[in-house]
Amino acid sequence: MELTSPLIIGFIGSFFLVAVLTLTSFIKLSVVLMIVRNALGLQQVPSNMILMALALFLSLFISMPVFSAAANALTEVDLQPSSASDFVLLWQTGIAPFQEFLLSNIDGAHLSFFVGIANEMWAGSGLVGTRGDFIIQVPAFMISELTEAFEIGFLLYLPFVAIDLAVTGILMALGMQMVQPNIISVPFKLLVFVFIDGWSRLVEGLVVTYV
Repeated sequence: MELTSPLIIGFIGSFFLVAVLTLTSFIKLSVVLMIVRNALGLQQVPSNMILMALALFLSLFISMPVFSAAANALTEVDLQPSSASDFVLLWQTGIAPFQEFLLSNIDGAHLSFFVGIANEMWAGSGLVGTRGDFIIQVPAFMISELTEAFEIGFLLYLPFVAIDLAVTGILMALGMQMVQPNIISVPFKLLVFVFIDGWSRLVEGLVVTYV
């Protein structure tokens, strides 16, 4: 099947946005970036738009091999879909690379949980949930990404909390209780973050988790 056929273009176009948000590293990257911004004590700098754009392009960068594999798999399908079974085969072909990516980044405990809860909820319907079901893999992957994002965010938050506590303690010792700690701590945290090349190290640390 030609990649330029209207059917393939429509399939890729409708699936692309959902895939970027749910089947890539976008969830973890966006959450970690926003946690770091809050830890620095900055409310709207960088703006949400900038952070989401950074998370989006980093996600595309990380998942480019997956999108490429899906596109190549679709071009190799010698099929002109005319029935429901043909569309199912087309879907399975295009989604297979994403499933490999999901399974390589899913916490086994989360996947087992969703398999178990699916079989309880689907009891009597004739459906049986397995670890290979895409509808089970997606929420398990999303929960795994959120969990890891909060774990990373917690570790990143601790040094900035230590700076806040140190500044607060110094101000109290100097009898400057009326001075807002943020006035001193935020510039100092920015200085430390820039000094250690924080953005580069943060992005590098996030990207290598998918290698």
